Amino acid sequence: MGLLTFKGGIHPNDGKALAKDQAIRPAEAGDKLYFSISQHIGAPAKPVVEKGDHVKRGQVIAEAGGFVSAPVFSSVSGTVAGMEKMRMPAGNLMDCIVVENDHANEEISYEPAKDWRALSKEEVLGRIKDAGVVGMGGAGFPTHVKLSPKDPSAIDYIQINGAECEPYLTSDYRMMLEHPEKIVEGLQIMLSLFPKAKGQICVEANKMDCVEKLQKAASGDSSIEVRVMKTKYPQGAERMLIFANTGRAINSKMLPADAGCIVDNIATVAAIHDAVVLGKPLMERVVTVTGDAANQPGNFMTPTGMLFSELIEQAGGLKDDFEKLIAGGPMMGFSVFSTNIPVTKTSGGILAMAHDDVAASEPSACINCGRCVEACPEHLIPTRLAQFADNSKMDEFRANDGMECCECGSCSYVCPAKRQLAQSIKSMRKMCLAAAAAARAKK
Repeated sequence: MGLLTFKGGIHPNDGKALAKDQAIRPAEAGDKLYFSISQHIGAPAKPVVEKGDHVKRGQVIAEAGGFVSAPVFSSVSGTVAGMEKMRMPAGNLMDCIVVENDHANEEISYEPAKDWRALSKEEVLGRIKDAGVVGMGGAGFPTHVKLSPKDPSAIDYIQINGAECEPYLTSDYRMMLEHPEKIVEGLQIMLSLFPKAKGQICVEANKMDCVEKLQKAASGDSSIEVRVMKTKYPQGAERMLIFANTGRAINSKMLPADAGCIVDNIATVAAIHDAVVLGKPLMERVVTVTGDAANQPGNFMTPTGMLFSELIEQAGGLKDDFEKLIAGGPMMGFSVFSTNIPVTKTSGGILAMAHDDVAASEPSACINCGRCVEACPEHLIPTRLAQFADNSKMDEFRANDGMECCECGSCSYVCPAKRQLAQSIKSMRKMCLAAAAAARAKK
């Protein structure tokens, strides 16, 4: 029997050797931290502090702005300096609460659970909600909402995404290697919310050291299975992971819960553990600083609100002639033009490249080779969709299932003509979503 996988995908150079052997170490926060009030999908958080207020580490500085929202916490002690708009990785400006760090590291008192198994489902969800836990793999969906489906009895699997298929990033790898017990207990907490669900920790075959650690941590618990998947990008994409491990397929109009699954990534499960067992809020996360232009690649437990520039400095800085900086990984990350960007709950990595191969490539005409079709995990025809996008043919784009694109970038990677297929498709998808939202608003 072969390894678990899906049809399509690619095998890019993973670049993980640069940082995979670097143990997680704490990053020291700078003099000013910038806390975005929107580090999640849904309504922005509402500030509950004012200029001049003294705050402690772990204190709420912005409360949830609705059910689909999450509170924000200060990761340092200090004085609130006001609000300031800061650039986010996607290029948008966002209101941030500015805290001047007093470096005293004064911290609030937490309320650990004496025995989390004695907590009711409502109490478990309440702890997750109050701790501001969101999906830390990039989407930022509030976790208490994800763990509250309409019919909990219809959930068959809780799947933990340990694929980390995005090249270069190693933050989840180090968490699995260094804290397997925390991940397993976090999954057990999630399973306690669903009466018939089984747990699946899904890891790629290039991380067998993590598989062994997790299997040992989960030994004796028949409700949890560590599953080994083929090493392939985008194996960790939600739809691909669900199909590889259950054979169930979902589309863009469905949620994983519609296929009886709930999917969360490694960092999120660790945050669930800290919230429920320790009573600690989400105010720090592991960030990988890597790339061939990084002087000392590594994995850092980073306070949210810390600037990219300060984190990069603690990683030894960058080579003088580097050409490209990416927030995230090379396939789905955002190219940034500044390091004056704050770390948020969803910041997984900072990638510095000595050469910008994309900018140096000159696109040419499509040669109809079909490689993009073979690589597409959603079985689309990317070159056709990109043509519709480039010619603003929204109806044709939709009719050819353009909204099913998961934006993995596999098509652009394999294109011998160096055409930016994924970029065109992503732009058109955003336009379609905006048009649909405008149509709903008129009704």
